[in-house]
Amino acid sequence: MKRLSVRKKLTLWMTALMLALVIVVLGFLFAVSSRVAMQSAQEQLESFVRGNLTSITMENDTLQFGEGFQFTRSGMYLLVYNASGALLAGQTPLSYPTSVPFENGLTRLVSDDQADDVYLTLDFWLPFGWDDGVWVRGVMQEPEVSDAMHRLLDISLLLLPLIVLVGGVGVYRIVRRAFQPIDRIVAAASRISEGRDLSQRIGLPPGKDEISQLAAAFDQMFERLERAFEAESRFTSDASHELRTPTAVILAQCREAEQHAKTLSDYAEAVEVIHRQADRMSGLIGQLLQMTRLEQGTVPLCLEEADLGDLAEVVCEEQRAVHPECTIETWLEPGVTAWFDVTLITRALQNLLENAYRYGGPRITVEVRREREDVALSVFDDGPGIPEDQQQRIWKRFYRVETARSGGQGTGLGLPMVAQIASMHGGEASVESRPGWGTRFTLRFPAVPADQKPAAEKD
Repeated sequence: MKRLSVRKKLTLWMTALMLALVIVVLGFLFAVSSRVAMQSAQEQLESFVRGNLTSITMENDTLQFGEGFQFTRSGMYLLVYNASGALLAGQTPLSYPTSVPFENGLTRLVSDDQADDVYLTLDFWLPFGWDDGVWVRGVMQEPEVSDAMHRLLDISLLLLPLIVLVGGVGVYRIVRRAFQPIDRIVAAASRISEGRDLSQRIGLPPGKDEISQLAAAFDQMFERLERAFEAESRFTSDASHELRTPTAVILAQCREAEQHAKTLSDYAEAVEVIHRQADRMSGLIGQLLQMTRLEQGTVPLCLEEADLGDLAEVVCEEQRAVHPECTIETWLEPGVTAWFDVTLITRALQNLLENAYRYGGPRITVEVRREREDVALSVFDDGPGIPEDQQQRIWKRFYRVETARSGGQGTGLGLPMVAQIASMHGGEASVESRPGWGTRFTLRFPAVPADQKPAAEKD
């Protein structure tokens, strides 16, 4: 039994259950039929006896039987005994016992030890005066289950093996069909395991049954695994590609210091270069990890209702302290509240400001406004602008516009992170730029996310 497949186990169990149910139903029908037949016979016998009691009278010490009196009817016998138990009228069935005690008003079964016949017996005492009367006894043979029930039982016993066989085959087909989605789940998992192809999906049609829900859960799991694997692969590829240059610079400076540095200033210069490249590597790794977490969904959105203008004012004040040489102006529409993750939106605004400082002009403008059901956060700089053929590339990882103003080259991850944060809020990031006019980056997202609207309307 332990070596059998789940299909065969279910088939055997369900077939055995079906067999047990058939036997129970047949036994129940047989028992109910016998009980109904017995109750019907008792009612018939009582009606027969009571119907004849009114036709028996005593006149001049002689029993008189009325016009409607019947000694027999449909297998029922009526017997009349005196108080001493002597038979006065009627004829007993051949196998009926000769001496059966009288019990007034009680229907009971009576049988003879020497015969197999069993009789229903009902006695009534019919008094005539204070101390005289007769016993009136009704007798009929115990009813048997009808011939139809016997035939049904015989046919059922003959057909029982066929019923079990057909039922077992039907159950197996049902179980096999029910397990087909599980076969597809196993096959998809095997293909993924063998070919390392995480794009494989089970692809069952949507349904409300448990197996359809299981298949949908597996598809969601495969999708998350695919995203995680792609993010890990991208992180590994990006890190190995972008860290190659600073690592090479650090190694070159170490060799240069070992071979040619003679004074303390030579060593200090080498350490400065190494420190600068190490800072770049640290920032790059931190941003790569942040981007990977955002892509994998391991950084959950902590939505809260806040004033976007107040947030922008705080961030701009911090950036003024970091870059005092740069003028940051704000145009903040009052009362622009929205549901957003304060930490992520802060990070996005910092990235836009750093990008404007690095690639734009000395004057930066931050604007917060409401646009119908959305809120918009814009950062404008009066720099040289972005060439039209490069405006779509800036959202790709590690792409950097060649004309940087000052402050060193960035990592090329700031704008892709802004786009990712906007997407997580159900919005988008866009750019407007013309040579000689400047560049405006805008982060736009719904003021109230779809899953927060009922709660917000209730408040």
